[in-house]
Amino acid sequence: MTKPSRSRPAWAVDLTVVIPAFNEEQRLGPTLDAVIRYLRENEGRWGEWEVVVADDGSTDTTRDVVTGLKEPRVQLVTSARHHGKGNALRLGVAASRGRRVLVTDADLAAPIEELEQLDKALGEGNAAAIGSRSVPGATIGNRQHPLRELLGRAGNLLIRRTTVPGIRDTQCGFKLFDGEKAREAFAASRINGWGIDVEVLRHFHRADWQVAEVPIRWSHQPGSKLRHLDYVRVLAELTRLRARSLRPADVFAVTLFLLMSMALYSGRLFDPDHRYLPDSLQDQNQWEWFFDVTAHNLAHLHNPLFSDLQGFPDGVNLMANTVMLGLTVPFTPLTLLAGPAVSLSVVMTLGLAVTAAAWYWLIVRRVVRRRSAAFVGASLAAFAPPMVSHANAHPNFVVLFMIPLIIDRALRLCSAGSAGIGRRSTDGPSWLVAPRGGAADRYSPAPLQSAAEPQPTSPGPRVVRDGVVLGLMAAYQVFLGEEPLLLAAIGMVLFAGAYGLVCRDVARAAWRPLLKGLAIAAAVCLPLVAYPLFWQFAGPQSYAHMPHSNNSGNSPLALLSFAERSLVAGSAQRANALSPNPTEQNAFYGWPLVLLAFAIVVRLWEQALVKALAVTAVGAALLSLGPEFRIPMTDKVYPGPWALLAKLPLFESVIEGRVAMICAPVLGMLLAVALDRLTATRTPGTQYLGLLGVCLALLPLVPAPLKTAERPATPAFFTDGAWQPYVRGGESLVTVPLPDAGDAEALHWQQQAGLGFRLPGGYFNGPYGSDRTGIYGASPRYTSDLLRDVGDTGVVPKLDATWRAQARLDFAYWRAGALVVAPGPHDEPLRRAVTELVGRDGKWVAGVWVWDLHDGS
Repeated sequence: MTKPSRSRPAWAVDLTVVIPAFNEEQRLGPTLDAVIRYLRENEGRWGEWEVVVADDGSTDTTRDVVTGLKEPRVQLVTSARHHGKGNALRLGVAASRGRRVLVTDADLAAPIEELEQLDKALGEGNAAAIGSRSVPGATIGNRQHPLRELLGRAGNLLIRRTTVPGIRDTQCGFKLFDGEKAREAFAASRINGWGIDVEVLRHFHRADWQVAEVPIRWSHQPGSKLRHLDYVRVLAELTRLRARSLRPADVFAVTLFLLMSMALYSGRLFDPDHRYLPDSLQDQNQWEWFFDVTAHNLAHLHNPLFSDLQGFPDGVNLMANTVMLGLTVPFTPLTLLAGPAVSLSVVMTLGLAVTAAAWYWLIVRRVVRRRSAAFVGASLAAFAPPMVSHANAHPNFVVLFMIPLIIDRALRLCSAGSAGIGRRSTDGPSWLVAPRGGAADRYSPAPLQSAAEPQPTSPGPRVVRDGVVLGLMAAYQVFLGEEPLLLAAIGMVLFAGAYGLVCRDVARAAWRPLLKGLAIAAAVCLPLVAYPLFWQFAGPQSYAHMPHSNNSGNSPLALLSFAERSLVAGSAQRANALSPNPTEQNAFYGWPLVLLAFAIVVRLWEQALVKALAVTAVGAALLSLGPEFRIPMTDKVYPGPWALLAKLPLFESVIEGRVAMICAPVLGMLLAVALDRLTATRTPGTQYLGLLGVCLALLPLVPAPLKTAERPATPAFFTDGAWQPYVRGGESLVTVPLPDAGDAEALHWQQQAGLGFRLPGGYFNGPYGSDRTGIYGASPRYTSDLLRDVGDTGVVPKLDATWRAQARLDFAYWRAGALVVAPGPHDEPLRRAVTELVGRDGKWVAGVWVWDLHDGS
């Protein structure tokens, strides 16, 4: 023990031992005897000492045990009422005078001799040394009941993930603190119960005070006051602790994101069952079917990776159709209770808001200090024109909250390799970590490691942990959407390559832990997704690849133009001329934002982060042009960078124009960096001009609410169960024309009928031909093509015996119980065509024409 400093108060002592007590008349006496005897025998090591017993309103003779010792260095502080361990420790530490404060439980489950181990760790520059039963080297004598051990481990895992990262055992009652820091932390605490340990350690973590976790000898003692119900109370205390730690600015930002998302979907948010997004084309019908069929499969214990409810009799490979099992499965209760339209509406509205919140979290953590700058950057990342376009129809490109978490975890792996990674440079917060400390740094991102902290000699345990977490995150993202994960990987590779070239020392330090972490992540992820991916690529109704048009890339003009839903500058005619459809306006950032981004890059080019972001944005924009692109207003065509990837597995099925979506978060981060620098400058003119430029660039991109329309009413034939007599076991109901990518309303009718019958045809991705080329919908048959042509044109060709014979073959293939023509465009020509093919007229039943195909009907 080091000698007291001359500057410390004369009344201070070297060591205070604080023991909380409540009804401890049986165990406190032996504990005090052991502590006092040890300290007396080792006064040369520990110097002046004292023991503080904090009685928390005991109703037995606990206080008499203390007063009966007649030891002047043992003092008693009391509470009039019993409040909990937290209250007792707060009283005891407040009464302490020690330069170092040991907190130990009244049962002395950790022998007092273990203080030497804690003191050694504290002497190495740590602010606290806590005994641990969960780190290598710990020795456990008598163990707790297995249930208590299980609950304790689960609680510690939850604490590590939510409150105090990196500490394996927060609840061991044997902790040594720097005295002044302990008194500050306990005085700031509010928890009265068992969660006080977590609250104090969280205070140390947020103050960036180093905590060492030391293996000790520990043995369970009988008479514990902890009951099973107390674990629930600790969970409630942790919840309150997390709630109190939220910054008002963060809560405000998340609330605004939710309001922005609700405004975007306001047209169908409050009546999703009867409102339709017309710009989704048929995708809303498809996605509602995905939610419904997943809930149906789970409720009936069917395979969630396959269904024959459409595409009958071949069925649909759901894993090959981005069914988003990561959301459709957990939302099954809501789907069964309120219907798939409600589930889809909730998922897309909340998903967009949560995605914005995730980008906000990443930008605050990694890029800038100021919440206002992070909010603007995250808003662009989540509500950029391509995101709004996909918000019509593609939840897999809207619900992207895992992508920022994956990026952050990959950066954690990079920062595990060197003390140099993560230090604040002269050009602002590091992209890896910005250390905190003091009031001047209160806007800093939360650190993974402070630059001032000693780096571990081996990054092994941390790399393993982060690799495992990254693997779990990647596995979950596979069940949310594989294409967004692939696009995110492209963006991260572009960024990493650019940053590595600019900061070669960082790259040299980061590549080993990064590769090791990625290998661990792959080892964790692959077993979890192996079978679903096997089913996707080799299971029933799998397809080899999904070809698109010869060039699905963006026109260079699309990067500079405005999207259809841009409130101020949008032009449907212009946007539709530069994109395949309203759901695939994958660029459209507008020339003002492009000019602003260029100006930011030029002005802040000295920052390595800005250089890497610029390369990422330009690289993604060029890749999004496709395998070849035409110079606008000329006949000159040049090969694009995508040509190098277009024939590779996985990449061949990507719509290359979507690569431009990578630019949304990249531009958001550039914008956040610029705003952070602007708000820090003290030149009013510079601030005014800069903020004016940002407003002029973003104003044309503000989206208008998505268009909605009244949903066509479902015929009573489906809603009232009138279909049931016409469909027997193993049969299908053929809606005419058969549902496909151009008209999938029959999927909605099927849902309204409780998924009670199977449908030939449908809107999904499936195989065609011997090479299993991917197509939209079921493999076409002569009769389905004929009926679709009649439905599109209203023209009925001459139908002879050959057509009727082919129709009978197709009806048999579909195992059709009945044919149905519902009122709609060209319903009369369709009725005539079906009558000629079947050889008799249909019957009008509950709002539709029905042809019963059973024998004798």
